[in-house]
Amino acid sequence: MKIAIVGCGNMGMAFAKSFLQYDLVKKDNLLLIEKSTDRSEALKAEKAGVVVDTIGPRVGETDLIILSVKPQDFNSVYESLRDVVQPNQVVLSIMAGIPINQIQEKLAHPLVVRAMPNTPAMLGMGITGFTAAKEVDLANLRRVENLINATGRSIFLEDEAMLDAVTALSGSGPAYFYYVVKAMIDAGKQMGFDDAVSALLVKQTMLGAYHLINTADKSLDDLIKAVASKGGTTEAALRTFESGALSDTLVAGIKAAQVRATELSKG
Repeated sequence: MKIAIVGCGNMGMAFAKSFLQYDLVKKDNLLLIEKSTDRSEALKAEKAGVVVDTIGPRVGETDLIILSVKPQDFNSVYESLRDVVQPNQVVLSIMAGIPINQIQEKLAHPLVVRAMPNTPAMLGMGITGFTAAKEVDLANLRRVENLINATGRSIFLEDEAMLDAVTALSGSGPAYFYYVVKAMIDAGKQMGFDDAVSALLVKQTMLGAYHLINTADKSLDDLIKAVASKGGTTEAALRTFESGALSDTLVAGIKAAQVRATELSKG
């Protein structure tokens, strides 16, 4: 399979490295288009694929084109891409906020898949929501899904509008966890631990809790109850969280992210 990646920032390279790791594409068949001179030189040094700085005829020789430029940069690349894209090529967009119909219109090309990955894809532990134009057949959809799964796991959505919810929940989601972890580390420091010890306590707690969520045959409510004995320390913390409406605040924040994602998709 031959793949072109337009825009080789963190997410574009997360996809590229995953494809190579699982031998889904050979380096000679991986075309990396990066306009930044510094970034282009770094990619050449890494020897992750064939690196070029402009969109040219070679892009039209690939099976799949991955659009991973920043959304605001799409207007600067779509004309060059439209000139070389071929009728049988599939375009996979991982640009946030730009709907399928707009990509189809600007590229004058029907075969568009749109996906929303998150940053853990850089470790092969991402989760990606994706959807596709009706013109994309099942065989091409399965090929794209197989590629996406090299970066972690995926979920197909019939309704493109639900990608705004994916953006809010899992796309932005890592930042929510970082926010909570940071607050916990700060609490540890206020209680007398130095930075390193507080961070170790919280990070290992987070790691262990994650594995319990994934492996324990219990609901989240049951897991909470298992830690929060009546009249104990955990219960004191949870009551404070509840009095401050922490859960409601988190839900409201995630919904605000969804609203903003919808606003961006409408331009």
